[in-house]
Parts: sequence; C-alpha cells; structure tokens
Amino acid sequence: MNRLLLDVVELDLGTDDPLTVYVNVYDNSLSRKWLAALDNILEQDLHLEKNYCFLGFAEGNRNGEYLLAQINRSIAAINASSIDYRIDNYYTMSNAVDADHGVNHLQFNLLHRYFEDLQGTAHKPSPLYAQADARTRWHIRQLNLLCHEFESWQLSWRKLKTAPDWLRPSQLMCWLNAPRFALTEEDLELFGIDTINRRLGGVYVGVNKAVGKHHWEVFCDEGAQSRIGELTTTTLQAQTLAAGDFDIEWAKDPGAFPWQIKQLEEFRLWLTANGFDPEDKTLTIGHPQVGQVDLKRSFGTEDYRRIWAKLNTRLDVQAVRTSNAQAAYPYSWTDADYIERQIKELR
Repeated sequence: MNRLLLDVVELDLGTDDPLTVYVNVYDNSLSRKWLAALDNILEQDLHLEKNYCFLGFAEGNRNGEYLLAQINRSIAAINASSIDYRIDNYYTMSNAVDADHGVNHLQFNLLHRYFEDLQGTAHKPSPLYAQADARTRWHIRQLNLLCHEFESWQLSWRKLKTAPDWLRPSQLMCWLNAPRFALTEEDLELFGIDTINRRLGGVYVGVNKAVGKHHWEVFCDEGAQSRIGELTTTTLQAQTLAAGDFDIEWAKDPGAFPWQIKQLEEFRLWLTANGFDPEDKTLTIGHPQVGQVDLKRSFGTEDYRRIWAKLNTRLDVQAVRTSNAQAAYPYSWTDADYIERQIKELR
C-alpha cells in the first residue's frame, strides 16, 4: 500500500558495529501529533529508559534470573520504605513459570496488582504513591516494567525451545517524563481488534504505561472464561493519552494463521460477555501504527531470521534523529550509577 510519508526517523543501534534503522513515518492524524511529540522529546534531551527497551530477546543479557532478582530487589525496597504497604511475595523461576514452562500468570497478575495499588492510574493516582519518596517511586514503577519485561522474555525463551520462528522480540522506546497529548476521535480510527496483529518492523504508538492492563492483555492473562468483576488486575481502562514514545515490532505477524484468527474470535466473544462492543474504537484496543521500518534499507533483507541475527548483537540505542531534532544516548543500563541517574530524573 502506498502511503504519504511525513518524515524518516533514524535510530543508531549498537556500539562496536553500529547499525542505522530507518523508519518511514506515515502521514495521518496521530502520526502528526506523535512526530511533534518525538521532536520535543529529542529537543529536551529526555532520558531514554534503556532498562526497558529491548523486550522478548530470549538470549539477551536481561534474562529471567536477572529480571526476577530485580523484582525481588524492588519489593524489598518498597517493604523497607515509610509507606504503609507490604508485599509478602518472593519471585523465583520455580514459581514464575507454570507446569508447561510458560509464564505463571497468577504470580504476575499479583505483581501487576501490587503496582496498581501503589501507583494508581494517570487519572487517579494512589495516595501511597503521593507519600513515597523518589527512590520508592522508582521501585514502584519497576514492578510494572519488570512484570511486562519478564512475561515478554519468558514467552520468547519458551518459543526458542519449542517454536523458534515465533520468538516475540520488540523494541520499546520510552522516555522519562515524556509530555503527553490527548487522543482525538480521528486518532481512534487507527485502533481496533485487527490492529492487535503487528507487522515485522511496524512502528506503533505505545500503550500509555499508566493505564494499567488493556483488554487484550487481560484476556490473554486471565483467560476466556474470566469476568470483569473477578479480575486480579483492577485498572482496565481505555487509552486517552499518548506521548512521543513508540514500539517497534520485530516478530512475525501471526494474523493469517488459524490459531490467531481463532483466538481473536474468542476475544470478541469475551468482550461481548463482559459488556463491551468489539467494534467500539473508544476502547482503544490494539496498536495504532504510525510508521514502518524500511527493512531493506536498514538490514539489506526482509528475512526475519537475518534481521534478528543483526539485532541480537546491537541491543542498545545510541542516537535518534528526525528531520527537525536529534539526541544521543551514551549511557547503558549496566552503568554503576544508572539507577541513581533515573531516580534523579524522576525527581
């Protein structure tokens, strides 16, 4: 499909043997707002969250054992803080995965519930979050990020052993304190159940991380027989705000496969059973696409196996450029002062 383009965004990945990824930005209502917000982020030189950037890369350094250790570290910090909230849970590989070696959704729904209790939502912040100091707030936020990161890693780790063509790697470009803008009715047309399927190299405006879990996540985590009044997670809300943040899908599109078609039909039935209209765009289900990676220009190929091989050795973002702005990111989540730097930014 031919599309009008607004711009080409460039991302420099890796350090020793850098690679530039080229993103063609589509010209639509949401893309125009998003690109202006991204320019603003780059001009302000906001902090890129490198500890929540490359998800679902099964053999990356941020593996399951590491992520669980970080979850336990944040739980211990919250328990030791001055706020009146205690988490009596400790995460290990044995309780983080189920009998089929998949994610133990009960444990991670609980982890997300702790986060919801402690932070609240964009529209209704928790009183506990207001009481917390900057360090405790950082750890509260990690409960949410690490929950999603472990689930993404575990899914790809399992696929690596059972169905390696179906690894689910993605790249989340999120900046601390990124300004938000309101979605309009025209923007909502880019949502819908059909947009749950994401293309290889597709670029999407990310789900507002303060919303909580969205309908598709809840359906996948809690099951087709779950009902809203019985959910472990409590903040199932539509998205009303977005930012210059974005996701890049590096996995294969499952949309044409019978098992995915069946699951989406079951999702439609689940929505109806829970009182939602599957065709209601205001539910903001799915992933609104604002651009597409030029795979041939970036990687010299459209073969996902060769693309993954090149990405696996370059899981770091060094710079981002648009036609109007640019910023460099010469730091790493492995730096000794990285956590302190993020806490300072959040203050």
